[in-house]
Amino acid sequence: MSEALSVRSVAVRFGGVQALADVSFSVEAGELVGLIGPNGAGKTTMLKVIAGAVKPDRGRVWLGGRDVTRMATAARVRGGLATTHQIVRPFRSMTTLDNVTVAAGWRKTSSPLTALFHRSRRAEEGRAADILAKVGLGGLERKPASSLPLGQLKRLELARALATEPDVIILDEPLAGLNQREAQLQADAVARINADGVTTILIEHNLREVLRVCKRLIVLDGGRSIADGLPDEVMARADVREAYLGKAHHAAA
Repeated sequence: MSEALSVRSVAVRFGGVQALADVSFSVEAGELVGLIGPNGAGKTTMLKVIAGAVKPDRGRVWLGGRDVTRMATAARVRGGLATTHQIVRPFRSMTTLDNVTVAAGWRKTSSPLTALFHRSRRAEEGRAADILAKVGLGGLERKPASSLPLGQLKRLELARALATEPDVIILDEPLAGLNQREAQLQADAVARINADGVTTILIEHNLREVLRVCKRLIVLDGGRSIADGLPDEVMARADVREAYLGKAHHAAA
């Protein structure tokens, strides 16, 4: 297998806070990896480093064998990276189909000249409809995004990211705020996408679903990677249970 993503010795400091400290890991092409840890562990900062929104103080990021550490976010998207965010921001005045069609046509609208010579969107609409069906939104193509409940909005966010034809997709808490049934449906959609060959990194607090769909876990705590391996083995470690479960239970008490 080949490496789809590689992070090497990444460090990020915000003022007096060490958000990431010498974090390294790699993800092979086709993997579905859960990136977990308590609040403040550094997960979102790591996402931003990989996406290009935060430049690391030290370390490198490789995407598909290419060093993208100093590349802009748009260049990383062109290189096959997609991300979703916990707070969904669709075009609420558009239908679900139009939301995904816009994403599917990003190559045609990347410049005014390209857009001028590609006025038909039939192919993109067909792809968008297929993607909506894949994430469980088939039959809702004409429904305004503004009328969708949160669970369906989360799946629409997933569909929009998938429409850019990524090789690697990073999902930032796609199950947050969902009830058990909606979380299961969303996790199933993530697993289907991965089964189609998209390398997937799932940043998530819902351990039930993470353990159900992920074949590997990476655990961050205090900006450091403290575990990486098979889910059962990782969750059996005392340091992981203390860092993740212990802190979560303490915060909830």
